[in-house]
Amino acid sequence: MHLLPTTMVGSYPRPSWFTHQLAGKDVLEAFKVIHHAEAFHDATRVVIRDQDEAGLDILTDGQMWFDDYSMGIGSFLWYWLERTKGFSQEKLPHPARAKAKGRDVWALDEAGGVAVEGPIERGPVRMALIYNWATQHTAKPIKACVGAGPAQLSTLAYFRGGPIKNRYELSRALAGVFKAEIDELVEAGCKYVQLEDLGAWMPHLSGEKDYDWVCDVVDRTIGSVPAGVERAWHFCFGNAWGNKLDGMTAGGYREILPHYHNVKVDAYVLDFACREMEDADLLRKLPGDKRVHVGVIDVRTLEIEHPEQVAERVRKVLRHIEPERVTLTTDCGMKQLPRPCAIQKMRALVEGAAIVRRELAR
Repeated sequence: MHLLPTTMVGSYPRPSWFTHQLAGKDVLEAFKVIHHAEAFHDATRVVIRDQDEAGLDILTDGQMWFDDYSMGIGSFLWYWLERTKGFSQEKLPHPARAKAKGRDVWALDEAGGVAVEGPIERGPVRMALIYNWATQHTAKPIKACVGAGPAQLSTLAYFRGGPIKNRYELSRALAGVFKAEIDELVEAGCKYVQLEDLGAWMPHLSGEKDYDWVCDVVDRTIGSVPAGVERAWHFCFGNAWGNKLDGMTAGGYREILPHYHNVKVDAYVLDFACREMEDADLLRKLPGDKRVHVGVIDVRTLEIEHPEQVAERVRKVLRHIEPERVTLTTDCGMKQLPRPCAIQKMRALVEGAAIVRRELAR
């Protein structure tokens, strides 16, 4: 892998013709319908080809298994809730809605909440199977993007029944579910595992005592992954149809990132482009054994960056951290963008990276 490898965060726009929805079904149940299975596999092949042709180094499957729920990416939450035993099936109001202000009220309405009604047990999430399907379409490495994660999902819950009584217990139970999926991904040969868990922001709202809780949950979930597999953790600024969650993320990375320096991950995946690289100086203080995937493409706007604009964002990063420790990525998933826009943004990412690589080689 050359210097400054390029990738994207998980999700990708569905091809316009791929209109099938899982709607809570196990993929192996849904794909009994031959046209659904055919469309899914064709869509996965197409979005991997888009990334490959754009020149990305590390690809994703585009998460065609995410349905078109609210938030634009709502099944980021619901794919896991629907396939983990112990949760109810209906969408409830978000538990924190009454405390929200401004556009966060609308964003929480989009996300919704869920009830816990029984023991939390693993269901048919099938991360390894989905990963294996994707690897058939490219010789390049496929990154498995896993989440929403245990800490974040635990904040959506009402506790109506069963042995679990609070979000701390729920997050620990979910960590076991996620760990089992990640272990199977590693056994399948996956070398890049990315946990998507915005629970990183929760202590900003609930108090500093919860930083230890988040660290423990992340360690339980991904900390035991063996050497040779990159363990990355993505916690973005939220993305409901391009809108950030103002209350949860106020203060930015400067407030929360230092609390996570000892978490058992190899890399942090962080949004910088949407704030024009604000807080990039924090990378100077990362522990020496940590890498960073730096967001240099703003997915919350339809504007397509010029390669030189991307290159300048990369230069700002390299003032604070060695290029050997940097991967370049999009700020967040691109599911909510028009596909032609996503393609051009990926090309700008690759071309901007090439500009900086040439400069470093002089």
